[in-house]
Formats: sequence, C-alpha cells, structure tokens
Amino acid sequence: MSEKEKTTRYNEIAQKYGDPWIWGIYFTLIIISIIESYSASSREIATAGVYAPIIKQCMFLAIGGGLVFVLHRVDYNKPRFLYIMIPVLALFTVFCLIYVMLFGEVINGAQRAMKILPGITLQPAELAKLSIVTLLAYILSKSQQNRDISNNGIAGATIAVALYSGLMFGSGLTNTLLLFAISGSMLLISGASFKKIGTLFLILVVVFCLFFVIKHNNDKKTEVIEQSSTELVTQNNGNSSTGVLLRDDTWKSRFNNYLHQDSLRFRPITNKNQQEMFSRMAQAHGGWHGVGVGNSRECSRLPLAFSDYIYSIIIEETGLLGGLFVLILYLWLLARAAMIVRRSKRVLPSLLVIGMAALITYQALFHMAINVGVFPVSGQPLPLISKGGTSIVVMSVAFGIMLSVSRTIANGNMPGKKADEAPLPEGLDAENPTQILPKNIWK
Repeated sequence: MSEKEKTTRYNEIAQKYGDPWIWGIYFTLIIISIIESYSASSREIATAGVYAPIIKQCMFLAIGGGLVFVLHRVDYNKPRFLYIMIPVLALFTVFCLIYVMLFGEVINGAQRAMKILPGITLQPAELAKLSIVTLLAYILSKSQQNRDISNNGIAGATIAVALYSGLMFGSGLTNTLLLFAISGSMLLISGASFKKIGTLFLILVVVFCLFFVIKHNNDKKTEVIEQSSTELVTQNNGNSSTGVLLRDDTWKSRFNNYLHQDSLRFRPITNKNQQEMFSRMAQAHGGWHGVGVGNSRECSRLPLAFSDYIYSIIIEETGLLGGLFVLILYLWLLARAAMIVRRSKRVLPSLLVIGMAALITYQALFHMAINVGVFPVSGQPLPLISKGGTSIVVMSVAFGIMLSVSRTIANGNMPGKKADEAPLPEGLDAENPTQILPKNIWK
C-alpha cells in the first residue's frame, strides 16, 4: 500500500470513528486492565470468590465502553451536548462534593465517597476532574481576546479552580495538585500569557497556604477536628459521617518521611509504611522482564494492589519493559491530543481534547510517580487499569469526548462536510490560537 493510500485510509477511519490511535490506546488499556486487575486481586479472591473481582471490573469496563461508543458518535458542538456537559455536570459535581465534605464516607483514611446503592459508591473527586476540564474550556473559550485570555477570563478560571480545589481538600491532596496541572495545560493551549498563568497560580498557592495558617492558629478547632478524624478512621466500615475530615497531619508526615527517608533496605516494615515497602519489593522482584503474568508474589501482601499500587504489580509481572510500555501508552495519548489540537480551527475543541488527555495522562503519571517513590505516598488510580467504578466511567467519558472531537474535526476538513464549522453558542466560536495546518493533516 502506497503512502497516499495509507493516508486516505487513515482519513476515512478518522472521519467515521475518530482518531485510530486513540482507539488503539483505549483497547490496549482495556486488555491490560482485565489481565492485571484480576492478577492483583488475590486478597479479594480470598473473600469474594474466584470470579467476583473480574466480573465486577468487566461490568464497569462494559459500562465505560458503552459510553465511549455513544459519545464518539455525538458531535461535540451540539448545543444540548454542551449544556449537559458543562453547566449540568458542574452543578451536579459541586453538589456531590459538598455532600461528601459534610456526610461522606471514609475510604483509605480520606473522606471521599458517597453511597448510591448498597455496595456501590460514587467518588465526586473523579467527577470534579472531568467537570473542571469542561468548565475551563467554556470559560477560556468565551474569554478569547486578541489570541490571549481577558482578565475576566483569568478571574473566572481562578474562581473555578479555587472552588473545586477547596471542595476536594478532604478527598486527598494529590487530587488538588492534579487539578492545578490540568488547568495549567489548558491555559497554555488557550493562548494565555505566561504572566497571567503565573498570576493565577500565585493566587491559588497563597489561598492554599492561608488555609493551613488559619487552621493551625485555631488550636481548639484543630483538636476537635483531629478527634473526629480519629473516630472517622476507626469507622472505616461504610458508615457515613457528619464531620469534615482534614488530613494535613497525614500530608505533613508523608512529606517528612519522603524527604528524610533513609535507605529502604534498613527500614523495618510497619503498618504505616507497608504499602511503600511492598510496592518497592514488587518492582525489584520484576527486574527487566518480569516474573510472568499471574506470578506476582507481592499482590497477596501489598494493600490496594488492585488500585493505588497496580503499577507496581505490572512491573513485577512484566518487568521494567512492561512498565515502560504502559508509560508510553499514556504519553502517546497526550501526543495524539496535541496533534488534534493543532488541526482544530476553534479553541473550544482544542481545550476539550487537551484537557481530557491531560486528565488521563497526568493522573497516570501521578500514580506511577507515587508507586516508584518519586512522589510521597498517596492514593491515585491508574486510568482504566485500576479497579474503581467512578474512575473507569470518568476516564471512558474523557476518551469518548476526545474521539468525538477528533471525528468532528476530521469531517470538518472534507468538502461539503463542515462539522467543525457548525454554529456554536454565542461566544464559543473563537479561533484556536495554536492552530497549525500541515500538508497532511492526519499523518
């Protein structure tokens, strides 16, 4: 097949289904998820039965797959789709975050979930990551001014990020940091100047620091919160709580352990560091090529091996080469998103696709960094691979939106098909300041 025929075939697939590379990455992650989540579920198998963990994981993956199939067929610029995706999702997310902050259940030491049905919980922090992408895409699209973002747009973005960050404090510090990273990427693509981006993050850092100053100056309130926090942790059995679980002591101890840790070889294994120690043992056991899928030794000892530490099990079973392969998958997704951005004529689809890719890739990088010891210990699922219904559904929606944008843009470049130029709600049709049209727009 000649180069021209390959390009033509590639364009035909993209116009019908969306970017083929994104589909390939999605299905590869699904296959890895089914294999590794089952391999890392020895603790669950002991209590729930041999097939229960894999059935539950496949059920969530099937729901996510259905959402990807539906969303990739919907043009991103449909007004109804935009109204549901932006304001409705934002309001629902804020409601859920407030509910969890006041009455949420404690999972792994953090107040982060709300019960929907018996045995089924929702983690609004995952929804917040998706919602902040759509909300910032709306704000920054409406604030375009001479290939820059207006001051009102920067103010709106600051308020949105600060609101979500404040409501997510109780669900984990890494969620807040992840929100900052996603927001920064979207600001860069929107054309905002470095001065305005720096101002925004300076404001957020000041607010972040003021929170701890105020908290530590109020000794009585701190004692009450610490007492209620202890009670909440001991009640980690599904009961709801009316307290707000603040975890600054946990964060400080994790940072201190990270900055002042001695060689792991000389540290005794305790209840506090067993996740870190067993995850490192798993990676060391894997070596270059791994011990083989299903032959993990540490999955039976490593707490949360099927979720927060599944990357360690992947390295143990497939070695350094397997770990690098998974890392490249996520980085390649971000690269494909960048290719789509430079072909888009409008800033709204550019922000949507780069925001969704940043959400998936940055969360994967945070998870990997925590597993290998680059970041302090914290909980963050590996997108589409770790167990967790809310995370799988949210990441599937992100993939569906990326495919929708890529398919719409591909059709917009065909004669007689101007899907990417269809009317958008007022103020959302600003030109993409980062658009670059190469000769072969899909190569």
